[in-house]
Amino acid sequence: MYKIAVMGDRDSIYGFAALGLETFSVADKDEGAKLIKKLAYGDYAVIYITEALASLLEDEIEELSSQPLPAIILIPGVSGNTGKGILSVKKSVERAVGSDIIFNKE
Repeated sequence: MYKIAVMGDRDSIYGFAALGLETFSVADKDEGAKLIKKLAYGDYAVIYITEALASLLEDEIEELSSQPLPAIILIPGVSGNTGKGILSVKKSVERAVGSDIIFNKE
């Protein structure tokens, strides 16, 4: 059975444990890079990751995005929304349908 993980700073992710998700507090880029690979090649189908941490792990996330699992979903942290999450959704939609249907300003 697949699992769901949440990665990021402790203050941003601790509430997800109350929902039954597995939380992983990450302090730096090296720790995050090792952890995301461990989770991705483990039993995790979905990995939520804070936008702040995702900005440090862009190479690892890009590498994993070509695989069907896990789905890596960016979420805002306590420091606020950087916009990376919505851009990630936009990029995924463009790849799936071949056109920008979210922000098309025609």
